[in-house]
Amino acid sequence: MTSLAPPRADRAQLIAAAALLAALTLAVSRGAVSISPAQLLAAPLDRLGLAEHAALTPAQEAVLWAIRLPRALMAVGVGGALGLAGALMQGLTRNPLADPGLLGVSSGAALGGAAATVLGGRVGALGLPVAAILGGLLTWTVVMAVARREGAAPIPTLLLCGVAVSALASSGVGLLLFMASDEQLRALTFWTLGSLSGASWGRALGVLAALGLSLAVTGRAARALNALLLGEAEAAQLGVPVEGLKLTLTVLVALLVGLSVAFSGFIGFIGLVAPPSARLLVGADQRRVLPLSALLGACLLTLADLAARTVVAPAELPVGVLTALLGAPFFLARLRAAGLGG
Repeated sequence: MTSLAPPRADRAQLIAAAALLAALTLAVSRGAVSISPAQLLAAPLDRLGLAEHAALTPAQEAVLWAIRLPRALMAVGVGGALGLAGALMQGLTRNPLADPGLLGVSSGAALGGAAATVLGGRVGALGLPVAAILGGLLTWTVVMAVARREGAAPIPTLLLCGVAVSALASSGVGLLLFMASDEQLRALTFWTLGSLSGASWGRALGVLAALGLSLAVTGRAARALNALLLGEAEAAQLGVPVEGLKLTLTVLVALLVGLSVAFSGFIGFIGLVAPPSARLLVGADQRRVLPLSALLGACLLTLADLAARTVVAPAELPVGVLTALLGAPFFLARLRAAGLGG
């Protein structure tokens, strides 16, 4: 019976990877300037000067390499980061409703980024991501400190604390918007709604590198995270360094969410939708749930961003609005299933 689990899990991973590849292909080919799949396949050879004939027109080449490909890769990185962060938070709290947005981490990261933008003057290239990471880490620490009672953080208490801290951070963002200049106000307003329009090769590669590093670290920690599902005391008896594990994974969550918020603004619910979908496909083993959550999160955000820039073209919807339209009903259904919805 157990021998059937790995093939099923491997099959789910392959299907998710194929779905992500298909979503990535759609994202770079669809838009005001169409690019066919055949042109996409020939584009790298054309770029290297190995093709006999130009695969792309000058307009197509500029759109593909300067706009669509970095934006699609950033959607993969941010979506994967948020999916993995959600899975880590649910594993750490043993709470299937945990999500960086619901528990205040995303709002804290937004507050840190907004503070760096408005109060920090001309922050350097690293100023905004560092401030966002620190803001997310601080709010998560506050939520856990307030919610924990006798070594445990009950689901209703954790959610209420997350909502309260998130509201406090959001009010701080609102105050900073009031203090911002006209230029800062325009940038921050669209940023807080969530958008990948500011994508660049540097940002895309940065968030993909952070995602790859986090997957490598969590891959080594997955067995310990499995033990943590039994409870902190039980995991400690099995030899798991519980406090060190929580610190490492909390810092990773802050890194992933902070970078995502710094580069793309507030995009909610990816971390709520992807991990339960992964567990439905491969079970509760964190060795399979964590990478599959990243794959599903990347696929979800890539498709959401494609819809955001094509549904009302030539205008563009904030992608955070679309993910909220998907995630809010999912969250309500999960609340009802958990017996917390009345």
